Amino acid sequence: MRLFSILAITAVLFTGCTMIPKYSRPEAPVPTDWPSGPAYRETSSTQGAPVAADLQWREFFADAQLQRIIETALKNNRDLRVAALNVERARALYRVQRADLLPKLETGLTATKQHVRISGSTGLVTLEEYGVNLGITSWEIDFFGRIRSLSQKALEEYFATAQARRSAQILLVSEVATAYLTFAADRENLKLAQSTLESQQAAFNLIRRRFEVGLAPELDLRQAQTRVDAARVDVARYTELAAKDENALNLLAGSPVPADLLPEELSVVKALRDVSPGTSSEVLLRRPDILQAENLLKAANANIGAARAAFFPRISLTSAIGSASGDLSGLFKSGSFVWNYAPQVVLPIFDARTWSALTVTKVDREIAVAQYEKAIQGAFKEVADALARRGTVGDQMEAQLSLVNATTQAYRLSTLRYTKGIDIYLNVLDAQRSLYAAQQGYIAIRLAKLANQVRLYAVLGGGGEAGPPHEGG
Repeated sequence: MRLFSILAITAVLFTGCTMIPKYSRPEAPVPTDWPSGPAYRETSSTQGAPVAADLQWREFFADAQLQRIIETALKNNRDLRVAALNVERARALYRVQRADLLPKLETGLTATKQHVRISGSTGLVTLEEYGVNLGITSWEIDFFGRIRSLSQKALEEYFATAQARRSAQILLVSEVATAYLTFAADRENLKLAQSTLESQQAAFNLIRRRFEVGLAPELDLRQAQTRVDAARVDVARYTELAAKDENALNLLAGSPVPADLLPEELSVVKALRDVSPGTSSEVLLRRPDILQAENLLKAANANIGAARAAFFPRISLTSAIGSASGDLSGLFKSGSFVWNYAPQVVLPIFDARTWSALTVTKVDREIAVAQYEKAIQGAFKEVADALARRGTVGDQMEAQLSLVNATTQAYRLSTLRYTKGIDIYLNVLDAQRSLYAAQQGYIAIRLAKLANQVRLYAVLGGGGEAGPPHEGG
């Protein structure tokens, strides 16, 4: 027992050391400040707005129906479920690796009986032996931190997987919101197409009656019919798009979305909260995909420590204590106590693979650095694009609304002139086409504005959980 105590104390003292290189976070290969210029105008509504990563998705999405769909998706979406299972798998793998630091205790019972001839004897002799023991089987004492380095690598990979799950949740929340908004926009387009069809059908019926009594030429009748048929095509097209949007929403939610949760049109969706990109691009370092890349970089760094430790002696111990007797009844009597221990030191002399393995780990770290830097660059572009869209979509919406008002008046005046017989019907058709296109464009820009708000919230790290679970190591 004194020997076990000495070995345990020695292991604790020496296994705290590793040969992992000191980690330092690489410099972000992007500007500290966000882009500026005519496309990046800051709106007054975003001044004092919260940072996206600090705003829970329930606070950002104020629409109650959308909140319920997102909740359903977070429970039932299969991609997110797989991501969560990957986290559990990575945690189990880390615990397996960490367990190598501890001795493995095993107990065994043995019983042998042999009928042999002993030298000098005149006949065969029966030999019996019984034993019970508790022992440590091949415990590597981690003097140079090889196992601890591998354990640290597994821990960082576990954290990376947890960050991947957060990324999956952010993506899912944004995709559900975008699908919800797209469905609302297509339903509004469907209503617009249906109302256009009704008005065009009424105009066609009027012109047909005038044609039948000889007050309108056939050209006017055929031109009116083209607008009716075009409106029928749009009604069918938007009916199909709305059905596909609902299918996409059901897939994201992981189950059919109840009809009472589906929006009737875009105008009834509650406004989204404004978010701030922060005063510096350092806010990107809080994004889970960048944290994931950094965890993988730390894992590659820890793997170097394990490769370095392979150049040093590996010390292991096998030992056991127990009882042995040639008689089963005397197995636990006084004097039957036995023990053994077998320390082993393996000293590497030459193995070319260890040098190659060390080179591989160093190259892996450089690859991880490049991937980490690329993740930051990609994140910076995504945020910059969303900010450029936010800075210009307001002007587009204002101009489009003015266009809708102007084409509405033009359509009204051209219709009035035609009914008084001072203009041809072709001008009415042109005005109606322009109004219909302007109305569709206004719906599209409103959708683009809302979708960009969702996009900006997601690319700034909003919609995920607070952080990965903690696992001591």
